[in-house]
Amino acid sequence: MNNGLDLVAPVDTLAMDYTRDFDAPVAALFRAHAEPDLVRQWLGPHGVEISLERWDFRAGGGYRYVHSDENSSYAFNGVFHRVREDLVIQTFEFEGAPDMVNIEFLWFEDLGDGRSRLRGRSICPNTDARDALLSSGMEGGMTEGYERLDALLPSLHSSRSPNSH
Repeated sequence: MNNGLDLVAPVDTLAMDYTRDFDAPVAALFRAHAEPDLVRQWLGPHGVEISLERWDFRAGGGYRYVHSDENSSYAFNGVFHRVREDLVIQTFEFEGAPDMVNIEFLWFEDLGDGRSRLRGRSICPNTDARDALLSSGMEGGMTEGYERLDALLPSLHSSRSPNSH
């Protein structure tokens, strides 16, 4: 099945919306977002190391991580405002552009037959911030990170049946 990333950013909004399907139960997809040891294995593009300095995945918790390659490093941080098995609401800030904080929504949807969908919406403070993210290679980084997540998910569940949670 084609599980490609679908990212859209309508010109007349401050939002970026994306959808990505996974061949794994929604419980496994959520777990891969919740547990720091799992997040380290997939978050970010190929060839980039991640230093996960904080990952407190609960309402009121927060995170900070740094992506590094041979030439540079990029730090990100945020706060988890709501964490449920079907919805996460968080902030997202690239530390290279301070004061440009996005609010992000992640919906975890059960598609049945052991498949799931991640839907996201990131709302930027202004169009310059949105356009800067879009031109930064963010889409490629997300695509590669989700490819890494695809490789990890089979180890998080033992069956593809809908009742395997």
